[in-house]
Amino acid sequence: MSTETAPERDTAVAAPGLTTTVAGPGDAAAWDAFVRTRADACGYHEWAWRAVFERAFGHECVYLVARAGADVAGVLPLVFIRSPLFGRSLTSLPFLNYGGVLAASPAAARALVEAAGAQARERRCGHVELRHVARRFDDLPCRAHKVTMTLPLAPGLWERLDRKVRNQIRKAEKSGLTAASGGAELLDEFYPVFARNMRDLGTPVYAPTLFAEVLRAFPDRARLTIVRLKGQAIAGGLTFRTGGTVEVPWASSIRDYNALCPNHLLYWHILESAVALGATTMDFGRSTPGEGTFKFKQQWGASPVELHWEYVLNGGSEPPDQSPKNPKFRLAIAAWKRLPLWAANAVGPHLVRGIP
Repeated sequence: MSTETAPERDTAVAAPGLTTTVAGPGDAAAWDAFVRTRADACGYHEWAWRAVFERAFGHECVYLVARAGADVAGVLPLVFIRSPLFGRSLTSLPFLNYGGVLAASPAAARALVEAAGAQARERRCGHVELRHVARRFDDLPCRAHKVTMTLPLAPGLWERLDRKVRNQIRKAEKSGLTAASGGAELLDEFYPVFARNMRDLGTPVYAPTLFAEVLRAFPDRARLTIVRLKGQAIAGGLTFRTGGTVEVPWASSIRDYNALCPNHLLYWHILESAVALGATTMDFGRSTPGEGTFKFKQQWGASPVELHWEYVLNGGSEPPDQSPKNPKFRLAIAAWKRLPLWAANAVGPHLVRGIP
């Protein structure tokens, strides 16, 4: 059944002067108006992402809004996931780096957390996961196992790059690699590269619908960048711009061409484009400290910002570990890497919709 036709559920939470309910379509304008007032908001708090989750994955969205009288005092976008691997959960926000509570006061923030816990109990979820940057609730269990990598942007960036990075960009150009940016017209080039890389990493791939829906929802802020060799795409990334920040939530390359440095040309083209747009920050996306992607982003001068994922547990005493580093998934990852690409592409989207 389409989640767009599912009935909304109201959960009132007792708090002095505050009412917390599940938002419906009629709340979209007030929701976004509140998000625009908050300096601590991220682009993923915007209402338009709700349609992305619904259309790309078929998930029910549980968007909570706290009000003081008629005024919005806080919002918390949640996505309800039923996973055969991990059970039921509410996440803010799955498949992305950020989300969580956005509130004008500690009281509104606490009311939203309590409402999220009530929704989790109603849906028999094992937990609520809140993907915050800074620590928000000291009484909640927390995992700080990931960082995002950010780089200040300004004209003259080339001269500030490490010499090794500049040489690798030049090597890519001398090897005949070219880069281009665009919109949905590049999806047919981007997706095969992304899908192959995910298989090689042992990770189920998203359906192309996800990227199509992001590009549809944000035609002026989401862009695809492709690196080609002799007209064939060998690397690509999707960027998402919010205010002065350009983020790269998804990027991939075909490892057979690593010696030609396609990733360096990809990120340099993205950085050049971001500076031309007047962006002031590049967000390279989520990494695990010390791993290969972390070191790659560090080469560009990016600095780590620790992320804090906080949990409301509904039974159990420890936050869930759903990461590929969990030893229980090691055999599954190794087996997935050996799948034929057609099989990984056919099965992957059905599995990954349940892996937030």
